[in-house]
Amino acid sequence: MRFKLGMVVMVVGLAFAGVSGYQWIEAGSSGASKDPDAAQSVSDNWENTETEEALNVEELNAKGTAEMENEGEDPYDMEHEYEKGEEMAEMSIPALERVYPIYWGTDDEALDQGVGLHEGDHTTTPDGLVHTVLSGHRDTVFSEMGELEEGDRIYLEYEEKTYEYQIRETWITDADDRSVITKKDDPTLTLTTCYPFTYVGPAPERYIIEAELTDVQ
Repeated sequence: MRFKLGMVVMVVGLAFAGVSGYQWIEAGSSGASKDPDAAQSVSDNWENTETEEALNVEELNAKGTAEMENEGEDPYDMEHEYEKGEEMAEMSIPALERVYPIYWGTDDEALDQGVGLHEGDHTTTPDGLVHTVLSGHRDTVFSEMGELEEGDRIYLEYEEKTYEYQIRETWITDADDRSVITKKDDPTLTLTTCYPFTYVGPAPERYIIEAELTDVQ
């Protein structure tokens, strides 16, 4: 009896591994590409993990590198005309040697393609200069997110500008915790995915990466 039960568990595990592998292969073409040259050419500063001071909106406007189209407007009220699942930005993570297309929305249509940008009342696109949230499946495009550390840099290319963020904190929270997606006053990038990364079935937790804006080119 124990032998049969063990065989069933092994078969289920192999089936899950096969599905995950297939999903990763499928995601490799549209969800992420391993391209060290492209990922690391985005900046000469990507290897510097020393804590760099975050920039606020006033400093960015003073530098002339980022300005709201309509000064004084609420960035959370910005309107966009993207279709669900439409590719609209790109993320580079030099430390992982990967480049990720970003799609509008976090519904199945977007996340089945790769990384989705959360659109809602508490999040914005990078040019909103407040809170940008990206999500991805743990067994495909975001399977390596656990390898990132504080100080690593993430780059978003959006509307002909490159936004550089530096990771400040990573943590694990309950899958039902909605406090992660909240309004922020300063430019922040949050990455979310299910956790544990190797969990079989619906994962009970979320893995969170929070980064602050350090430059705009």
